[in-house]
Amino acid sequence: MELIADRKQHELINKTVSVSGSVAVLEALMAEEANIIFGYPGGAIMPIYDALYDFEDKINHILVRHEQGAIHAAQGFARATGKTGIVFATSGPGATNLVTGLADAMIDSTPLVCITGQVFAHLLGTDAFQETDIINITTPVTKWNYQITDAAEIPSVLSKAFYIARSGRPGPVLIDITKNAQLQVFDYDSYIKCTHIRSYRPKPIIRNEYIIAAAKLINEAKKPFVIFGQGVILGNAEKEFIAFIEKGNLPAAWTIMGISAIPSDHELGVGMLGMHGNYGPNVLTNECDVLIAVGMRFDDRVTGRLDKYAKQAKVIHLDIDPSEIDKNIKTSVAIWGDCKETLPLLTALVNKGNHAAWLQQFAAFTKQEEEQCIIPELNPISEELTMGEVINTLNEITGGNAIIVTDVGQHQMVTCRYAKFNKSKSNITSGGLGTMGFALPAAIGAKVGVPKSTVVAVIGDGGIQMTIQELGTIMQSDIHVKIIILNNQFLGMVRQWQELFMEKRYSFTNIKSPDFVKVAAAYNMEGKKVSERKDLKNTIQAMLDFDGAYLLEVMVGKENNVFPMVPQGCSVSEIRLK
Repeated sequence: MELIADRKQHELINKTVSVSGSVAVLEALMAEEANIIFGYPGGAIMPIYDALYDFEDKINHILVRHEQGAIHAAQGFARATGKTGIVFATSGPGATNLVTGLADAMIDSTPLVCITGQVFAHLLGTDAFQETDIINITTPVTKWNYQITDAAEIPSVLSKAFYIARSGRPGPVLIDITKNAQLQVFDYDSYIKCTHIRSYRPKPIIRNEYIIAAAKLINEAKKPFVIFGQGVILGNAEKEFIAFIEKGNLPAAWTIMGISAIPSDHELGVGMLGMHGNYGPNVLTNECDVLIAVGMRFDDRVTGRLDKYAKQAKVIHLDIDPSEIDKNIKTSVAIWGDCKETLPLLTALVNKGNHAAWLQQFAAFTKQEEEQCIIPELNPISEELTMGEVINTLNEITGGNAIIVTDVGQHQMVTCRYAKFNKSKSNITSGGLGTMGFALPAAIGAKVGVPKSTVVAVIGDGGIQMTIQELGTIMQSDIHVKIIILNNQFLGMVRQWQELFMEKRYSFTNIKSPDFVKVAAAYNMEGKKVSERKDLKNTIQAMLDFDGAYLLEVMVGKENNVFPMVPQGCSVSEIRLK
């Protein structure tokens, strides 16, 4: 049988040919220009992997060491490139190992298409070897999922899968394909990309009356304040957003997922919101008169106590997902739609603003934060290294041009506070789910997706050990990621809470770790350990200059805390500087 994969440029097939379901899967990927896969083979998906053998020169398959590594790598790829990440996994434990990544991708709106193998259709429901009902298991954590038992469905279902994953508010899709459907030969007519699904409207209809009402509120505001999230990045609306805030002279603060939508040093950027965000944006949220939320969902880490959040303000909410409107915060004006389309309409009606006095209030809070938090963190007088000075040194060398991937914990908050970003899609982190173990595989995916960029994974000594096996993926696929482990010998964020709110009862947060440099060496990776300030800059420079993967372990203070901090159960204006 002639493989369709050998046909020039994979054009649409004009005549019917007979192919297996497995070949049809790979043809769909080629038609969608999805030629990078992160996966792990197994019995139930073996026919697809057998077909993949003949596509090796056209599809780059990255063999991971664990399916969770595969899906986090696909997330990193999607976040760095804006494309859809692809995952292959087998049935049973292979499929269930994807669940954490699916939940992470769902809450962080990351487009993925995950293809899992399944037992033969006639065995479904019999508790066959490695059978699990992955459709019901993953329904809450996918944008859509579907089980294929007939090969003839593969082209149309995968076409829908790609369309659903990347359209509207992006998200993960899982397609489960029984083994008989993978082996079945059927008459293949063509692959047609999906552009419409009845009853599914990825972009709400923009209502001009709401644009007018929002512009009126902004033009009348004395203290307008813009808060923005990843929706600006997902909508490729960075230019439109900057034009909006610059015309209105509007102070703008970012969520952790909105970082890099505007350059870190933009004159209207006033810092990060949230539990460990900057002082001014948090306090002044409760003093603004109009709050304009763009592509963010009012997460609890941003709002603190809802009953004390921005009660004095009129709220304008721009979002593509109608379900987010009024979910947590009651809006005065809701603008449903793609912000790439809605922002220019709003900008056209917004007056050229001058809010110098209001912006000066943010500057005053910034100065106070610098004196009490930032300077002591970035220029410590103690002998112990701080996480902040490591990130600041990284800034000095990279100039804010690296893609930085963070895990979850104190190091994540410190990095998101102090790292500089000049380019969009250069901050990759697990925001909504807070998945420890995310960074190492996500950095792999980011580097595969944007190979010419410097990709640095910043990870804690706890998180690295959750997916440390992916060093094997780096070794086998020769992926030149740079890894910085900030080792404080604690599960730092939990320890900080135990110190501040549980009378220093450090219950199971003291963590012993292996010699990470020796572990790296076992995977043929260069590495070094640093514990003294005099060695820090030169070692980071050497890591970045090295032509290959590199692991740098930096020993930092054991009981340093991340401030400012909004204690749980408090309002954002009750943020603590120390």
